[in-house]
Amino acid sequence: MRILGEIYNFLQLSETIATSGQPTEKQLELISQAGYEVVLNLGLIDAEYSLKDEAGIVRDLGLKYVHIPVAWEDPKGEDYKDFVSVMEKYHEKMVFVHCAANMRVSVFIALYRILILGWEEDLAFVDVHRIWKPNAIWSAFIQKVLKEWGSIEADC
Repeated sequence: MRILGEIYNFLQLSETIATSGQPTEKQLELISQAGYEVVLNLGLIDAEYSLKDEAGIVRDLGLKYVHIPVAWEDPKGEDYKDFVSVMEKYHEKMVFVHCAANMRVSVFIALYRILILGWEEDLAFVDVHRIWKPNAIWSAFIQKVLKEWGSIEADC
């Protein structure tokens, strides 16, 4: 896993879940070699940081590719709902989740840990704060999702 640590903002969250910023084509090969079975991309595919054909590259490696494009300036509750569906569908698989810089992903994972896995909010946001401090847009998104899914307000 040390080699995966070279991927931008890589975090190994559990034996089956890792997150990062945008991996290169070579790094996707390493992700496959590490045993990951699913690549979930929350970034945009037409952005300057994205790979030209990430879906094709991932499928050629024999992995499942799922794309949920989350707009940086306008994350939606529906995006989080789709994320939960994918995480639940593949909960027995090794899942690698990425976006451009592991900012979107870190928030989605924290919300998943709180609302689905029952983590305490302070613990769930530790990994978020290893990457960044959510800005006003993302803080509002966090509050909205926590409220809609029935949690108390978070200190993000």
